[in-house]
Amino acid sequence: MKSYLIDLDGTMYRGNENIDGAREFIAWCIAKQQPFYFLTNNATRTRLENVQHMEKLGFKGIREDQFFTSSMAAARTMQKLSTKRNAYMIGQAGLREALLDAGFKLVEQDVDFVFVGLDANADYESYSKALSYLVNGAKLVGTNNDRKLPHGKGYKLGNGSIVAMFEYASEQQSPKIGKPYPPILNEALEYFNIRKEDAICIGDNLETDILLGVNCQVETIFVTTGVHTFADIERFQIVPTHKIHSLYELMSE
Repeated sequence: MKSYLIDLDGTMYRGNENIDGAREFIAWCIAKQQPFYFLTNNATRTRLENVQHMEKLGFKGIREDQFFTSSMAAARTMQKLSTKRNAYMIGQAGLREALLDAGFKLVEQDVDFVFVGLDANADYESYSKALSYLVNGAKLVGTNNDRKLPHGKGYKLGNGSIVAMFEYASEQQSPKIGKPYPPILNEALEYFNIRKEDAICIGDNLETDILLGVNCQVETIFVTTGVHTFADIERFQIVPTHKIHSLYELMSE
């Protein structure tokens, strides 16, 4: 039985709003003993905060060890690529937890890396402070390159737009770690101890969730509950293995 790697924003919920069928789908997976995990570009929440957010929306039976985030991917990737451990971060609790778990030290001098995750409370001064470290030799590491995030009936600015700002200002290029790039999948497969051929990526975003599967030769299921529609498949020329309007369609199998 293959394991589902399920996106969160736009697939399980939209911000603080439920997506019809998502809670029922998770309950169905649990009842059928269908293995599932959550693979998200959202770098803001800790694993516990992800559980708590979903429980507030009515999800049941979810555990902390079922989540893998772009913060975790960024921290684990750079841990393997460098022995340096001094980090400054733009981000929230999820990025802090991931960096500390990977052995990084959060500092404000002798900074080796500036990790950039989404932070709703960041401002011009905090961005400028991070830029000063980059100009003085620190390496820019963005957790993900999301353009925008589904929220309620609209969208919010994605972390990729912030990373692009830092790339422009610092004249650096961040390594590509979050979806749709292979590092996040490779790290998640190792973390969950599953093989690539035993994974199925489920998501609403063709440019991240589905392109990840295309790039890594992993089966994909595209659901139109978030960022993109069926019409966008032709527009982006990103073709999922399967396409559905609702997660209810998977429960009929």
